[in-house]
This record gives sequence, structure tokens and C-alpha cells, in this order.
Amino acid sequence: MGSSEVSVIPGLQKEEKAAVERRRLHVLKALKKLRIEADEAPAVAVLGSGGGLRAHIACLGVLSEMKEQGLLDAVTYLAGVSGSTWAISSLYTNDGDMEALEADLKHRFTRQEWDLAKSLQKTIQAARSENYSLTDFWAYMVISKQTRELPESHLSNMKKPVEEGTLPYPIFAAIDNDLQPSWQEARAPETWFEFTPHHAGFPALGAFVSITHFGSKFKKGRLVRTHPERDLTFLRGLWGSALGNTEVIREYIFDQLRNLTLKGLWRRAVANAKSIGHLLFARLLRLQESSQGEHPPPEDEGGEPEHTWLTEMLENWTRTSLEKQEQPHEDPERKGSLSNFMDFVKKTGICASKWEWGTTHNFLYKHSGIRDKIMSSRKHLHLVDAGLAINTPFPLVLPPTREVHLILSFDFSAGDPFETIRATTDYCRRHKIPFPQVEEAELDLWSKAPASCYILKGETGPVVMHFPLFNIDACGGDIEAWSDTYDTFKLADTYTLDVVVLLLALAKKNVRENKKKILRELMNVAGLYYPKDSARSCCLA
Repeated sequence: MGSSEVSVIPGLQKEEKAAVERRRLHVLKALKKLRIEADEAPAVAVLGSGGGLRAHIACLGVLSEMKEQGLLDAVTYLAGVSGSTWAISSLYTNDGDMEALEADLKHRFTRQEWDLAKSLQKTIQAARSENYSLTDFWAYMVISKQTRELPESHLSNMKKPVEEGTLPYPIFAAIDNDLQPSWQEARAPETWFEFTPHHAGFPALGAFVSITHFGSKFKKGRLVRTHPERDLTFLRGLWGSALGNTEVIREYIFDQLRNLTLKGLWRRAVANAKSIGHLLFARLLRLQESSQGEHPPPEDEGGEPEHTWLTEMLENWTRTSLEKQEQPHEDPERKGSLSNFMDFVKKTGICASKWEWGTTHNFLYKHSGIRDKIMSSRKHLHLVDAGLAINTPFPLVLPPTREVHLILSFDFSAGDPFETIRATTDYCRRHKIPFPQVEEAELDLWSKAPASCYILKGETGPVVMHFPLFNIDACGGDIEAWSDTYDTFKLADTYTLDVVVLLLALAKKNVRENKKKILRELMNVAGLYYPKDSARSCCLA
């Protein structure tokens, strides 16, 4: 159990400091195996971008190949947003056994199964909480469907290998949705929120709470009511809620939940479940596309938008006859289940009307040590996918307190793989953070035919190695075909074993083919080897 007090101190938390120091010993051993001698271990961070299921699978491929090549053991920090967080968290729940993790991934997508009954049970249970939001629904009914997983472990369970230094220190990113103008327009540092096996909080404020008490109720910096630690399924939903900013989705969810209640279809829905996740996720993604002007929403014969998808979903959700469900003598347990289901529908409707995501108690409520009065006056926080601000966790590893020397940025975007570099450059320029500067014209040129690796260097700050997933080195002239095959909006049902294996192989190839470049930059930051062409400027390797 962690401390019951809020920590508001500058710099790293003491638990992270200790864990990173232990990790440095393992990094030095790993560098020696790679024939790189160093008196002190440089801090190396590996970042994974968002990208839904594509990012999840590709990130696993990257981690697997880095482990195979002896590179993962030389990494100090491992950070991700959105889909990459699903892969990174799996690394720790499997004790770093990438071979077993990869086998499990293939097994899940061979079986093409999803435990809907358990997912629904978890969602209904979550709806009984005072802080239920659309994130709970998203986590248990959508993300679990996509990944074929429903992990019940917790972030705090990752402490042992992290404190022993046998695995990199993990950082998972979110942003404060209540400060949306700040992260959307100015990308302000105070909007970023991080999760580690030890703490959760705002690094820009130096304000954290023990991860075991994330979600518990605090007032004036003291714990007033304990809530159970949220499981990884919920956190994956929080970290991967990038679709949670579409107004159109809110209107459809609210309207259809209302129709659901009025028509009494919940009586049939509660009996047996088969396809809710597939239908819901497909419709949500179609709605997001329509909100962006890519596809118009489906219309009925009268020309009005179709408002029957949830009805259709629920009718397919059960094959139990109405006669069987409407027997006059229902047992108390069934009545209780129906009541809980109705509460779940009602709460989901309310959350949809408010467009409420990521609700949790604000551990800084009434805290006298916080100068930001708006922050300390809020009873709740609303945390969402950091990919909505910058689709990679650069802001969490760039602070000087973490002293990162080399960043390996793996971009799993289906679109422009340099958008994250643009966004991070803008973020760092606004807030005077050292970061390699790249001219817009050069980024435009690179984006037309991305190579597999770019090395960015500035006068100060970390060296950045940027790896686009889809590139001309690995994909040749078929980048567009690869992007279409692994479109962000593809459902898990389209990911056959062959499709999964191909994506894993592509991600692995990008690491394997660039191993020499990675080793060279490791030698550079270790201070042992500086090639003649290592001018501190932005360069392509």
C-alpha cells in the first residue's frame, strides 16, 4: 500500500529514482554485451505512438525484436500513448517474456474469441461506482473486444521487476480533458498526466498520488475515502480513448440508449450477449469518420440519419425467446440483474449526454500547496487519451529531471509519420524545452517517401531516432496498401492470424535493419565514439 498523502515536490519521486538507479546497473551490463563500454549508463527512452490495434501489435513486434537483439536491456524508460500502452502493459504482466507474449497474441487472434459475458459483467459492476463514465464502457466493452483481453491485474503489480531493475521504468500517458483548450491549442505541460507502477499525477506540477490510491477521494492532501485500485482493463480504456472527443458519437449514444429504455429491449439484452462490441465499435468509428466529413452517416429511406443501430445490436445480442423471459415468476437474482442492467443503461445515457470520460476524484482538491486555484477547486478530474494532444509521449520524457540522452521514437501512425515530430517541436518551442529543430519543408519531403529511420540532433537536449512503421525501406512502393490493410478503424475481426504475423514481422524488420544505427547512437551518448559526421544538427541516417 502506498502513502495516503499527496506528494507535491519538484523532481522525480523517490521510488522512481531508486528504480532507475537499479536499472542503470542492468543497462551497463547490457551495453557491455553490445560491446559498448561506459562508466555510467546513459538514459535511453523508447516511445510508442498511438494507432489502435495496429499500434498494439506493431509495438509488441518492436519490443520483441529489441529483446532479441539485446537492445531492450539497454533501455531505461519505456513510454507510450493509446494503442502502444496496451502492448507495453502486457510486457510487464508477462514478466518481460516476449516469446510467451507473442505466442499469446497469436493464440488470441487464432481463436477470434471474446468473453462478452465477463466484459458486460465488468461494465455493469463499474456502473455501480459514483465515478462511472464512458471510459468504463469503452474499456470493458470496446478495447477488450479489440485486444481479446480483459486483464484484471494492476499497475502496482509491476513494481517488483521495476524496482529490481530487470525491466525499463514504464510511463503511461493521459491528458486532463477539463483543460482541453490548453492541450489542444497551446499543448501546455500542466495538462499532461502520467501513470507509473508507483504514482499517478501531474509532472509539471510535481503533484502525485500513490498509484494504489488513484481514484480514491482526497481533501486538503489527505485521504478521506479509499477506493480499490483500478485494473489494467480500465486504464487501457483511459489511455486508449482517442475516439472520445467526437460530438456526433455522444448524440447517437444518448439517442439510442433512450430508445433502448423506452422500447424495453433491455429485457432481451440482459439474457445473453453475442455481438455488442463488434457492432458498437463499428458504428462509433463510422460516426467519427462522418464527423470528419469522410463518410456521411447512414440514412433511412426518408433521408434521415439511421437511428436503429443500437436496437439492431441488442436484438442480435440475444436468442432467448420472449416467452421464456416473460414468465411470471422471476427469481430475485434475475430481478437484481435486470435492475443493475437498467442502472448501467441509465448511467451510460447520462454520461453520453454530458460527454463524460475518465472521471476520477481530484486528489488535489482543496490542496493548499497548489497555487493553481482552478485545479484545487475541482472535485473531479476527467482524463483521456494523450494522443488527442500529441500522439506520442515525448512531453513525459523530455523534462530535465529524467535526464534522457537518447530517445527511440516508434511511430505507428497510418497517416503522416512526422506529425508527432511537428507537434513535439511546436510544444518544445512554446515552452523552451531543448528538442531538435526540423524545417517544415524537410518534414514535408520526408513524409512523401518515409525511410525507416531518421536521426535528429540539436545543440542541446536528447538525440532522437524516429522510426516510421510504414516506410519505403520495408514496404517499397506499397506504403498505401499497408496503411489500408492496417487502417486505424479496422475491427479486430479483420485481424486474422496471417494479418497479425505480417505486421509483427514488419515492425521487427524495422528494428533489425536499423540495429547498427541504434548501436552507433548508443555509443555516442555513452561518450565513447563520435563519428566525423556527428555535427549537432538535424540529419538523416
